[in-house]
Amino acid sequence: QVQFVESGGGLMQPGEALRLFCLAHIDNFSIYTWGWHRQAPGKQRELVASITSGGATNYIDSVKGRFTISRDNAKNTVYLQMNSLKPEDTAVYYCNTFDSAFASWGQGTQVTVSV
Repeated sequence: QVQFVESGGGLMQPGEALRLFCLAHIDNFSIYTWGWHRQAPGKQRELVASITSGGATNYIDSVKGRFTISRDNAKNTVYLQMNSLKPEDTAVYYCNTFDSAFASWGQGTQVTVSV
């Protein structure tokens, strides 16, 4: 059983920065490859970034150079630093493993980027 608690979202203007937080209530947090996923209105949920247990990261092309995923195993927390935000980043952001292994998703955190 796992519980995800995402936070940090908000209403932002283009070009601004935001940091998202995901607390995962799970044993053995450190062994998993974690991912940040997002779902925009009318679209399917997509994996945005992932980080392995060893700290290797991967990003979709549209966020490369702007987003940074990181983790703190001591705090069971995954972060997503989002810089140079764009309107197309507007979505609800969720965390899970990179391959969505857990069926129980959190409530997500809403990020809205608008002038």
